[in-house]
Amino acid sequence: MRTRVRAAVDALYAKRLSARLAGRPRPGHIGIMLDGNRRWAKVAGYKDPREGYKAGGAKVVQFLQWCGSAEIEHVTLFMLSDDNLNRPERELLPLIGVIEDVVDQLAAPANPWVVEIVGALDLLPAESANRLKRAAAETHGRTGGTRVDIAVGYGGRREIVHAVRSAILEHGERGGDLEELAETFTMEHISKHLYSKVRPESDLIIRTSGEQRLSGFLLWQSAYAEVYFCECYWPDFREIDFLRALRSYSERDRRYGR
Repeated sequence: MRTRVRAAVDALYAKRLSARLAGRPRPGHIGIMLDGNRRWAKVAGYKDPREGYKAGGAKVVQFLQWCGSAEIEHVTLFMLSDDNLNRPERELLPLIGVIEDVVDQLAAPANPWVVEIVGALDLLPAESANRLKRAAAETHGRTGGTRVDIAVGYGGRREIVHAVRSAILEHGERGGDLEELAETFTMEHISKHLYSKVRPESDLIIRTSGEQRLSGFLLWQSAYAEVYFCECYWPDFREIDFLRALRSYSERDRRYGR
């Protein structure tokens, strides 16, 4: 009974928040760090952290539905960092399995999302990398839905190195020399070689779990992004929390260094 009452109150409050956001600035590209799954499992009394991963994975579709209702064009979900790959195999493989299941779910024909996998997929088990790429490819050509980048095996510094290397290789393939490239190299050379080719700038970054750092997420893209830290663990993230983040964004004076 108490749970139903809480859900009804939350739904009413979410409706009011959404109405107040009408006509106010909203981000075109949101990056969100799905943090706190293991801690959620521990607090919930689970001995196996995989239960936290499953609960976190189950939240993704709901979150993207909220984004669709808020007319968010582009979302990047930080699901696995390159540092996470150093976790023990007994933890890492179940987490990768949950990510595979999530991407398969997003790729289902009835869903509207265009999905791209961004990160160093060569760091993943080959079978997992291929499964993720195949599922994402099924969504290409869709229109009308939020663009969803899934950051897997992702590190911001690694991405910048990848972009610089790609720019150098492209220049060499065109017959240019390194001295010429050094003289003409600009920020655009990096931006166009990032993992994601859509909306290189991020407008808002959300991190759940109460941690207040970026941990290498979208380092290049977040130069002028607003950052919102939410105390709850990712599996407990509610539409109210999302709308509060959008409200905070809408109230900020974005000066872009001016």
